[in-house]
Amino acid sequence: MVILQARNIQYKYHDGTYALCGISLDVKKGELLAILGQNGSGKTTLLKHLNGLLKPLGGEIVLERKPLAQYSSKEIFQRVGIVFQDPNDQLFAPSVREDVAFGPMNLGLSKDEITQRVDEALKLVGMTPHANKAVDALSFGQKKRVCIAGVLAMKPEILVLDEPTCGLDPAGVTSIMTLLKELNATHGITIIMATNTVDLVPVYMDRLAIMYHGSILRIGTPEEAFSNTDEIKHACLELPQIAQLMQILRDENNLTMDNLPLTVGEARKFLINTINLKHSEVGM
Repeated sequence: MVILQARNIQYKYHDGTYALCGISLDVKKGELLAILGQNGSGKTTLLKHLNGLLKPLGGEIVLERKPLAQYSSKEIFQRVGIVFQDPNDQLFAPSVREDVAFGPMNLGLSKDEITQRVDEALKLVGMTPHANKAVDALSFGQKKRVCIAGVLAMKPEILVLDEPTCGLDPAGVTSIMTLLKELNATHGITIIMATNTVDLVPVYMDRLAIMYHGSILRIGTPEEAFSNTDEIKHACLELPQIAQLMQILRDENNLTMDNLPLTVGEARKFLINTINLKHSEVGM
């Protein structure tokens, strides 16, 4: 089921430069969708259209078969939550608890309901022990988690994130991506994530859309999207590192393979099968 649609979205900056050139995209309910592209490809601009922060010059955004323009701002922010790249652009309250409570307070909920939502959201992102801390005392990764909690407290159906792993160390990247995977799998939240970190995509994401100069070049599974290496190069992107290694083995070492393995697990399975096959041929 398609939950969110971008239909021929066009948008240009104040200087007349087009940022989006007729983008069309279907987001499936319950999926993990990556928007992949180099810096300046239009990823952030597209994300801001998905929850109404920007209005298209042409085309429309459709949420569950109803144009976004027909929803109130409150309805949109409840159903489609957005997390910015820099948490310092999103956090403003003195303490963690106050910041997470801001959204529910603006919904006119009771004090008990607000408290319950804040507690649940902090628990989901693993920030309960830090509930009463000053926001300024948090690490960058903790701030990202608080931003996600603030959106989760609104109980959205869709979570939109702009470069959620940017600025994090490897452990922080794994932690945030594991959290997003859990929110998707356990709570059924549809995740849309802009990134230019290609290695994350085949490990965590169901589908991806490749953007280049305000257009979408391709939409599909990681296997489908990364199969066209010339298109990846044209979009100024690289294959995941494992796929780069396997491509070298295929092209320069004449190792036959139908598809490029994209993850460590896929590459390991392929190499073990190839080695076992060679051993059986020698034994014959």
